[in-house]
Amino acid sequence: MKYYTCKKLTYEYINSINTLWGGNKMSRFYCRDEELRKLNKRYENGKFECVVIYGRRRVGKTALINEFCKDKPTIFFSALNTTGKENLEALSKAIMSFERPNAESSPEFTTYDAALDELTALSKEQRIVFVIDEYPYLAKAKPAISAMLQHIIDHKWTDSQMYLILCGSSMSFMESQVLGKESPLYGRRTAQFKIMPLDYKETAVFHPNLSEEDNALIYGITGGVPHYINKLDVRDSVDEALLENLFDRSSYLYEEPANLLKQELREPAIYNAIIKAIAEGASRLNDITTKVGEENSVVAKYLKTLIDLGIVKKETPITEKPGKKTIYLLADNFFRFWYRFVPVNASAIDSGRIAKTYLHAVKQYFPDYMGLIFEKMCQDYLLYYANDLPIELSEIGQWWGTDPQKKKQIQIDIVGTPVEGNDYIIGSCKYRNEKIGLDELELIREYAVVFGKGTNYHYYIFSKGGFTDGLLQAQERGEVQLLTLADIFE
Repeated sequence: MKYYTCKKLTYEYINSINTLWGGNKMSRFYCRDEELRKLNKRYENGKFECVVIYGRRRVGKTALINEFCKDKPTIFFSALNTTGKENLEALSKAIMSFERPNAESSPEFTTYDAALDELTALSKEQRIVFVIDEYPYLAKAKPAISAMLQHIIDHKWTDSQMYLILCGSSMSFMESQVLGKESPLYGRRTAQFKIMPLDYKETAVFHPNLSEEDNALIYGITGGVPHYINKLDVRDSVDEALLENLFDRSSYLYEEPANLLKQELREPAIYNAIIKAIAEGASRLNDITTKVGEENSVVAKYLKTLIDLGIVKKETPITEKPGKKTIYLLADNFFRFWYRFVPVNASAIDSGRIAKTYLHAVKQYFPDYMGLIFEKMCQDYLLYYANDLPIELSEIGQWWGTDPQKKKQIQIDIVGTPVEGNDYIIGSCKYRNEKIGLDELELIREYAVVFGKGTNYHYYIFSKGGFTDGLLQAQERGEVQLLTLADIFE
């Protein structure tokens, strides 16, 4: 039996699985033990809590809450993207189904104040968890709700046993309108959790019997989003899973990007064009606008929304301030994978021929696709899993700029900055099957000189295909640290 280590805990693959996302397929819940521990610790104190949980869609927020709420008195209200009246009806049903679980019908509250007063009465009698899932929908439908919650927290719930959870997928809304200073709820939260996708090693917990290469690819496809990992449903073969559960018009994952954009955005066509442009290699604002055919100001506005949704990210060379060098990349691996391989193979997918063309139309491009993914994996390895690093890392990222002597652009895959001092980590990542030789070490030494921020550099080279004898001898001399794909999964 294989073990994989997550950031904080070690997990054994077990056969017991939880039905957390619904549907007929059983979904597996892993790697949120630290969050669960903290949530439960707050529950056990018996005092009022206002816990804010947020993160991008599909990342597992609701699954985490469901796991926490098991065997606890819970009123779970999932807000709707509709009117205030319909949300009040849904809230009424949630409260009444808790109070009268066997009743065929139940009365509805006529006002939000009446519903909140009922919750107050319940929380005085017992410890109760009240969850508002997708809180931004409720706040949009009933703009006064934050002020109403602030008032009832200050005057009634502070001395109650209420355990309030506010959950949302709109990260910008949750950070500004719930956690921000301008929010009526500012200062009322007792804890906050920003739920992030799993990293590459946490993703491997789902498939401990697969190879490191397969687990790396699964991470590259799903981005560590538990919902996508479960929907991909890899059993023995990633290729089979892709053909059945993504490259098929009837599959959930095939429709996921379009459905998510329709669900979240009013003009999905423009957003789709922007995502497609970035997936095809456009990274600067001017390049994206040229491909999309819109003004810079228009595209910038849409990009901000995509950043808020966690689909796109802005990146600047590490150690430098945002400016002319800033680029846009797809932050969501699943979107990156889908837009890289689905549109170009749409005809084969539509006609059912994709199985015949898969090897030369999809699979042969995986090493190239995985290049950027591998860089992120190596960065995470250094941040979370590496032992005995020569420096204490402050930040880690890419750096790019111009070599003034050779007058050409260079890119350093990994730059690790120190908490203090002038020692830096300089790294190279190669997701190829061939062995990497001494020329790569010489190259990153040259790049370090162009980077020029440090007085001493520690060199790391990561390679899927291994290393030549010459480079291995350089490691023995202490000139470089060498790591394979298998090494970063240990």
